[in-house]
Amino acid sequence: MATMESLIVTVNRIQRACTVLGDHGGDTNLPTLWEALPSVVVVGGQSSGKSSVLESIVGRDFLPRGSGIVTRRPLVLQLHKTERGLQEYGEFLHLPKKKFTDFSMVRKEIQDETDRMTGKSKQISPVPIHLSIYSPNVVNLTLIDLPGLTKVAVEGQPESIVQDIEIMVRSYVEKPNCIILAITPANQDIATSDAMKLSREVDPTGERTFGVLTKLDLMDKGTNAIDVLEGRAYPLQHPWVGIVNRSQADIKKNVDMIASRRKEREFFASSPDYGHLASKMGSEYLAKVLSKHLESVIRARLPGITSLINKSIEELEAELSHLGRSVAVDAGAQLYTILELCRAFDRIFKEHLDGGRPGGDRIYGVFDHQLPAALRKLPFDRHLSLQNIRKVVSEADGYQPHLIAPEQGYRRLIDGALNYFRGPAEASVDAVHFLLKELVRRSIAETQELKRFPTLQAEIAAAASEALERFREESKKTTLRMVDMESSYLTVDFFRKLPQEVEKGGNPTSSSVDRYAESHFRRIGSNVYSYVGMVSDTLRNTIPKAVVYCQVREAKQSLLDHFYIQLGKKEGKQLAQLLDEDPALMERRQQCVKRLELNKSARDEIDSVLWAR
Repeated sequence: MATMESLIVTVNRIQRACTVLGDHGGDTNLPTLWEALPSVVVVGGQSSGKSSVLESIVGRDFLPRGSGIVTRRPLVLQLHKTERGLQEYGEFLHLPKKKFTDFSMVRKEIQDETDRMTGKSKQISPVPIHLSIYSPNVVNLTLIDLPGLTKVAVEGQPESIVQDIEIMVRSYVEKPNCIILAITPANQDIATSDAMKLSREVDPTGERTFGVLTKLDLMDKGTNAIDVLEGRAYPLQHPWVGIVNRSQADIKKNVDMIASRRKEREFFASSPDYGHLASKMGSEYLAKVLSKHLESVIRARLPGITSLINKSIEELEAELSHLGRSVAVDAGAQLYTILELCRAFDRIFKEHLDGGRPGGDRIYGVFDHQLPAALRKLPFDRHLSLQNIRKVVSEADGYQPHLIAPEQGYRRLIDGALNYFRGPAEASVDAVHFLLKELVRRSIAETQELKRFPTLQAEIAAAASEALERFREESKKTTLRMVDMESSYLTVDFFRKLPQEVEKGGNPTSSSVDRYAESHFRRIGSNVYSYVGMVSDTLRNTIPKAVVYCQVREAKQSLLDHFYIQLGKKEGKQLAQLLDEDPALMERRQQCVKRLELNKSARDEIDSVLWAR
């Protein structure tokens, strides 16, 4: 059967590994492994005897002492039971591998490390100090000491310190896996205890709360705390434990903890009030009962902890797969990696164009909505106004009026009208160019493998942009050439129909006044408008063909061709620069690897303990 010590030692090791990796707080909504593991949090008002209780459990003087607020940062204290005869020592997380065998130096380091974070003021900080103590005189246990609750700010403290301390303490004790060690001095009315008030709020059933009554030896003569210790005055699910703190005289005389523990046992054994409770009183008993309870909580939480570990392993493995392998150092392998990344981008870009992803439909919108709308808005009404037609026809005739149909006038009117089509043609080219650039940007962002390499992203974006510019220029030349072709050769049938139109309209030998009458110019304008409408219908169909052929088709087939040619000319060092990974992602991968190792190690540790049953 798995022993209590083996379970708690396992949890201690996992907690310490979590702390080293910074896995005691997360950037996800899921609980971290640290939060899933039970721990004991020491809560009490200032001068309630918290430090004395902790030192009694450890069996060493190691905590700073003084008046007012002494504990100004959380202290995560991990106790590791060692074999008899081995030297006791402390080790701080911020000073790895440095062993403190002189516990007065442990006290000094706690004070110095607190001052490094808060200055020599009386302010507090939520950043914890992590201390491990290895000793044959302790039980395996993790304790978290917090600043003492207070009701008023003293000189040198901000007015908000009362609320700040309570918020800090609540952040620990509200967690469902927290075991609350509520410290209350016996010479204080239990009804006014800050620790009990807070614990009742966060743990109304008392399931997670252990009540500790300190300073029993300092109560007024003739009074005792039997009603509290026997659970009548303030009942809890767990028995109250009484503690006798070291006297100030003993502290000044440096009376060691072993002697203090002996004096504490003698106090309870010889007390007429507490003698019948002596076996369940004192700091040694408190440490054992906490350790035993912690072991039972761990056993109850093991299925949930194991489930969390397995889920974390799955998520971390998926994330590592998503982040990709480390970059190869061989030039050939680097070139292969770059080409694979380019192909991944190109595949996503084509999916946008072909409809597998959104965005390509907007190109169709240019041809189906924007181009027709632009054609409808062309100022043909102004160009074919009677005044302009008369002006153009008259200028085309020169000194000799036209005889039947003003051919030169027609040509000039048509040329001027067709010139307006250049604007919508260029606008269509530019609109599609803008959309292709946007699809390139989106495709780069959606290519997960590329996120590791910001330099390569920039190079691909630049190469794609350069290619799209070439395609745009070619497309613009082609579409404008199509407009120019319409101007360069007018449809013959159009002119052949003009004499017929004249015959229908009147006698061609009528006076020159008739030839310059308003109806005559209206007929010319109507004929030109009809021809321009015919050309507009043609261009509405042919401009999209030219744009797709010169831009969209080329982008699908040869967007990165020039980039591939340039890649083949690069040396190993230049290829390595393209695969210069984002430092944040490198750091993320390293964290994932370490956390994955931690979770797998934790799973193996727990499995080994369970198999030992």
